[in-house]
Amino acid sequence: MRVPRFGAFATRRQFLHGLAVGIAAGTAGCVDGDRYSSEDSAGLVAQKARELEQSGSGPFGMQRYRGYRGLAELPWFELDGNGVLRCTVEDLPPALDFHAHLGISLLFAPNIDLQAKTDRVHHLLDCDATDPGCDLDLDVYINANFTDAHLRELQFGSVSQLLWGSSAAATHTLPNLLAEMDATRIDKAVILPISFGLPFGDDLTERFMAAIRTAGAENRFIFGASVHHGDDEAVEKLERYAKAGARAVKLHPAGQRFFPDSPEAMEIYEACERLGLVVFFHAGRAGIEPSYTHQFTMMRNYEPMLKRFPQLQFVFGHAGARDIADAIPLAKRYPNVWMEIHGQGVTKLHELIERVGSDRLLFGTDWPFYHLAATLAKVLIVTKNKPAVRAAILRGNADRLFA
Repeated sequence: MRVPRFGAFATRRQFLHGLAVGIAAGTAGCVDGDRYSSEDSAGLVAQKARELEQSGSGPFGMQRYRGYRGLAELPWFELDGNGVLRCTVEDLPPALDFHAHLGISLLFAPNIDLQAKTDRVHHLLDCDATDPGCDLDLDVYINANFTDAHLRELQFGSVSQLLWGSSAAATHTLPNLLAEMDATRIDKAVILPISFGLPFGDDLTERFMAAIRTAGAENRFIFGASVHHGDDEAVEKLERYAKAGARAVKLHPAGQRFFPDSPEAMEIYEACERLGLVVFFHAGRAGIEPSYTHQFTMMRNYEPMLKRFPQLQFVFGHAGARDIADAIPLAKRYPNVWMEIHGQGVTKLHELIERVGSDRLLFGTDWPFYHLAATLAKVLIVTKNKPAVRAAILRGNADRLFA
């Protein structure tokens, strides 16, 4: 794609956005017609439409709020004098967030000071960027709450994390995450980096581990790691990360551009099984990523390794995202599948409890894309008067998985 000269844009920001679009177009891939059909594509469109049509008709009725701050309308939250959203549940189990990240900077972007404290966290999909906040519906997949303008801003921010740095990502630091965890009564978080297979500046695992150690926060964070399927040293890196204390490995078929049942990936699973590492997948189509990446995350691509490695524990991030209908049967058939619930609406979370059971569901937030309370609120709604289920999802299941 040809990028216009700076003079064709009214502002520097428009120029940078044009550059971002050009880079995104240049990195686009192609679709394997044998593994992704027009029926698959149509199914995603139909799922989105059906979800919006059915919102509010489930067992919990309408659950709409004005931004993350609007969750203070629920009986479990309040806004303090500084406008900070706080959880007020005194007997909340010590929650463990199984799905969190820190600020990302890669390639030419300067490293982020992960020890910095800022006035406010700018979530990548920020429902509190305006006052009042965006319309936040807890009964749909969370990405459905964001407009095309929000998603264009997310695309621009993603490219800025590769080139010149992101002001939003600079707020995704350990002190800011700890402050939000304390406000929402979350005890621990698993920090999951992603390896993109870039020629340089692609060392998030090492940077995140070092930052946690520098902060002396090993009691609040569990090390995650990531390797790229195209890295000849992937197995050696996994061995090194496991020795350094990593407990889980994040693999992102859409972001890393690979089929999870590929031969290269099988070598990674073999090493994870040997090293006692949990495999955490981005699983299913979120619906906001480039469409050519949808082929990688179809749930049928995840079954071969579930059969081949029955002792290896696999976590389906987002519980299969918008492909939850295909993820649930896999979770029911394979006891080595755990469902991380981030993104799912309250009706789908209720369905997960009813059909899969509460003993393999994991609390996760995908911070800093969203506020921690967005997922916590859904758990509190669905587990009202179900203390055992609440305790299992928020902490007990994660403890058993890591035992």
